[in-house]
Amino acid sequence: MRYGMLIDLSKCIGCAACVMACKVENGTLTGVYWCNVYTKEIGKYPRVKKRTMPSACMHCTNAPCVKACPTGASYHTEEGLVLVDYDKCIGCRVCLNACPYNARHYNFTDQRKNPYYEGMEMTPFEKVKNKNHPIGKAGKCILCKDRLNDGKKPACVQTCPTQCRIFGDLDEPNSEVSIAIRNNGAKPLYAHLGTKPSVYYIGSI
Repeated sequence: MRYGMLIDLSKCIGCAACVMACKVENGTLTGVYWCNVYTKEIGKYPRVKKRTMPSACMHCTNAPCVKACPTGASYHTEEGLVLVDYDKCIGCRVCLNACPYNARHYNFTDQRKNPYYEGMEMTPFEKVKNKNHPIGKAGKCILCKDRLNDGKKPACVQTCPTQCRIFGDLDEPNSEVSIAIRNNGAKPLYAHLGTKPSVYYIGSI
């Protein structure tokens, strides 16, 4: 079992529903987004197009962040997820520098002093979710591991209105995601780095 994902860039409309779904599911701190959609314009007026690139942690098999972590706080699960053990994390931020995908974040902000709504107290939602993001620790996409344990898909996959994301077991040759990767010649981002990401793309990268 090795969880992975295929993202079809030709279907992504840049709506950022995945970004908001991740934000709601994980309740990350103010200004921290584990899921992002980057956009850029290509071409010249009047023939201009917008290109989108959804990006988050690639859950690399050969993860630089895991190798760089001096305490073993960054680690792999049996399902191939790259997670952070907050009890071991010392906040050195070496993993942030090691990640070539800019997918890691450092929890600078005390949400009690910087709630989503300026000048207001923390909402009940913030009070519950804030406990999952201790200050002075590194954080990242956890591929909605709690949802996976409940037999659900990650929030970004479930929410995408164009179904541009396919999620499943990369080690199962007949899984939907494995078949789609194989049939479409999907490639990971920055494959030349040898990180062996578990997220693949089709379309223009």
